[in-house]
Amino acid sequence: MIVAFSLSPMSGDPSGSVTDAVAAAVRVVRESGLPCETNAMFTNIEGEWDEVMAVVKRAVDVVAEVSPRVGLVLKADIRPGYEGQLTAKVERVEQALRD
Repeated sequence: MIVAFSLSPMSGDPSGSVTDAVAAAVRVVRESGLPCETNAMFTNIEGEWDEVMAVVKRAVDVVAEVSPRVGLVLKADIRPGYEGQLTAKVERVEQALRD
């Protein structure tokens, strides 16, 4: 499965910046060893259901250390039997654009 998720601390830095909290969450994801990528809006992670959700929970817990309230947006692509789709899906679209 691939999960795209975004975490938002609901309090913290007076400037409104969430950079430090988001960086802490992304660090959790990257240290998990699962295939992942981060873009301007979401972090994508690929793996089995239980391992991916455990990483998302740890990321939420890290953000909750600096904010008593955390917003979570999560989207999942559940397709048993497929691996490497984090890059393969993009490659298929790029190929279609070249055709």
